[in-house]
Amino acid sequence: MEYLVHKGAALKRCQLHITGIVQGVGFRPFVYRYALEFQLTGTVLNSAKGVTIELQGTEENLTQFITTLNTTPPPLARIDNIIQTPLPILLSETTFEIIKSDSHEDDDPSSPIGAQVAVSADKSTCQDCLNDMHNPDDRHFDYAFTNCTNCGPRYTIINALPYDRHNTAMADFDMCPECAKAYQNPLDRRYHAQPVSCPVCGPRLSLKTPQGEYIIPNTSNVSTPELSTDLAILTAAADRLHQGQILAIKGLGGFHLVCDARNDKAVNKLRLRKQRQSKPLAVMMTDITMAQHYVTGTDAEWLVLSSQERPIVLMSSRPEHDLSLAVAPNLNKLGVFLPYTPLHHLLLGLFKGPLVATSANVSGEPIITDCDELISHLSHVVDAIVDHNRPIINGCDDSVVQVIQPNMDLPAEVQVLRLARGYAPLSFPLEIPLSQSILAVGAQQKNAIALGFGNNVFLSPHIGDLFSVSAEQYFERTLATFARLYHFAPNLIVRDKHPDYAPSRWAEMHSNSNVELSDTSQCLTVQHHHAHVLSVMAVNQYRDPVLGFSFDGTGLGNDGSLWGGEVLLTTLDKAQRLAHFEPIALLGGEQAIKQPVRLLLALLFEQMSLDAVIALNLPIICSMSPNTLTNLYKIWQNGSALKSSSVGRLFDALACALGLIETTQFEGQAGMAIEAAANRADAIALEAIKLNLPLDVDQWRSSEMFKQIVKLMTEKPLTDNRRDAIARAFLHTLGDAICDYAAQYKHLPTVLCGGVFQNKYLLEYCLGKLCAQGNKVLSSKQIPINDGGIALGQLWYGIHQNQ
Repeated sequence: MEYLVHKGAALKRCQLHITGIVQGVGFRPFVYRYALEFQLTGTVLNSAKGVTIELQGTEENLTQFITTLNTTPPPLARIDNIIQTPLPILLSETTFEIIKSDSHEDDDPSSPIGAQVAVSADKSTCQDCLNDMHNPDDRHFDYAFTNCTNCGPRYTIINALPYDRHNTAMADFDMCPECAKAYQNPLDRRYHAQPVSCPVCGPRLSLKTPQGEYIIPNTSNVSTPELSTDLAILTAAADRLHQGQILAIKGLGGFHLVCDARNDKAVNKLRLRKQRQSKPLAVMMTDITMAQHYVTGTDAEWLVLSSQERPIVLMSSRPEHDLSLAVAPNLNKLGVFLPYTPLHHLLLGLFKGPLVATSANVSGEPIITDCDELISHLSHVVDAIVDHNRPIINGCDDSVVQVIQPNMDLPAEVQVLRLARGYAPLSFPLEIPLSQSILAVGAQQKNAIALGFGNNVFLSPHIGDLFSVSAEQYFERTLATFARLYHFAPNLIVRDKHPDYAPSRWAEMHSNSNVELSDTSQCLTVQHHHAHVLSVMAVNQYRDPVLGFSFDGTGLGNDGSLWGGEVLLTTLDKAQRLAHFEPIALLGGEQAIKQPVRLLLALLFEQMSLDAVIALNLPIICSMSPNTLTNLYKIWQNGSALKSSSVGRLFDALACALGLIETTQFEGQAGMAIEAAANRADAIALEAIKLNLPLDVDQWRSSEMFKQIVKLMTEKPLTDNRRDAIARAFLHTLGDAICDYAAQYKHLPTVLCGGVFQNKYLLEYCLGKLCAQGNKVLSSKQIPINDGGIALGQLWYGIHQNQ
């Protein structure tokens, strides 16, 4: 470092290059304020590579500044790395300045380094902005798009890095003098808040018919806030909701379908029009006080519900409330969330009640972000549309989480079921930099993509199930977004072993995509359940062997059969199958998943004759014709049906046997029903019910357990209490099998992954018992343990094969 004695003090000058979440989070004004406080001169600059600061001052003041930067960064910032470089003293410098962002890239776009800035996730409205909205003397009074550097949209409005207004959806909104003044003042909390606006110059609401005709138009930018029609539109929307209408409302990352959650006719009308028979619907509550009338929760659950991420939180519903029973039929949980945009706050303040707020999409497809697309696909569902004229550049659904806490002696953890708004894009720095860039394309269901380059890992927001052309187009748009943001051209692509998954097909035919690829790009495959375990290893940056329990619906195994109940001794490059559940015939293939009685029959045929099965007189079996039963038995006998070791299919079969479901109407339905039953079960009744799950060499004999289950169902009247106790015993038996096996491998960390472990009762039971018996368990942290985490596992595989 170069020193110079200046006015009696030794000066020092250095450059700090900072990477992480350092743009769109108030980082530069933070730097500016502390540079002034510590009497430093210099500059701060944004670029696609991060933030560059040049500082000059006394050594003591420089040290204090750097310490402050490291220990108390802005609330939404995350510093991954600081590189400090000495610079020559500039005698002529007398001020500290924020200089215009640098959008020029000196590096080749195909470089594995790429951009080093992590795009921030969208954040809910902060209290300061809410105060402004409620202050009649503030220009943001009742304004539906109020924000500052501490809140508001990020990912959903960004088109390119660096994160500056001309690179966002706000590019066409010219700031009024008041907003421009705040935007240009480093000491204002709206300094370089890219979506900053007010009723005079910002986005506006409109109310439309289902065909897109204006009921109340969005007025052009007006000279005074008093002329705004936004509040009139939201008042009209609240009135329509009170009348039982269904509205589509444009939010941050897409449209919601909204109706009065207490109005049984409205909720059932929404289900009928959207053809969503029984999948639970999320409910937006005005505030914590309202939520407490409908759900109960731990301190940790209330904290997560009110966090700035504002996810949908699955919580225990109160036994008595005035919500329509059609919101979450036959379940003891509700998915609740709080308003997270000014628009939602204003609407809920006017409506003064809970609202169903579910993603506006065609079943199984991505959330709709554009009004014309909504009109094209869902005009028959809605009675009116609340639209606005700020484009959504990148769609982003609502995050869904639950809080896991086996007992009060163990810390509570957030389990992310759908990684999206508030949490995603998710990024973290690598301990060891990569020599080339890698793309992982994820799974067929709950798809997300993952990128690795330089010292960075990124996991995209939830994309969805890729079973339609529009879903595959959304997948490609997300790929193109990340390629554009990070100047990303992968040298290596990693996909699932299943060749017919849409992402697998894309990986093999990537020349047709919008993603620019390196000339040297290669493609690797990794088995589905291996990737599940690797995803948890990745988020913990763990590289040594683990014992993985990978339980889900299905995935192509290494032997060509369908897996889904695997115990895997897992390393970075392979997964040894130590044990698994007994493969069961899927009688009729895909029909067995939709009609789980076929799964139940296959399990029983392993242990009983056709006549013995018929003699059980189980209602679900008695409802089938003799010809159908005979034909299914013949299919089972000749061994022509596909077989699967899936634990998810066992849940389907049990829920069917117990009369909790007849047909599978949505993924995870059986698991939800069994968990609800287990939570209702009387602990005393459980003591009288025991199940045995034999482990025969390397296979758990699930058919033997089901033989015991139907005996319990038929030897005594199947009361509600007995049904619930059987459901709980099933979960305990699975949990005991897991924990007993893990007890043999206490020298290895345990990983619990796959969609089955979204069952909160089962997961908490396992975690409590594993902890008590001395097993270390790797946490999934913010990574979904369902297929939403597969891409990260694929990436972890690619990183280490590559290295």
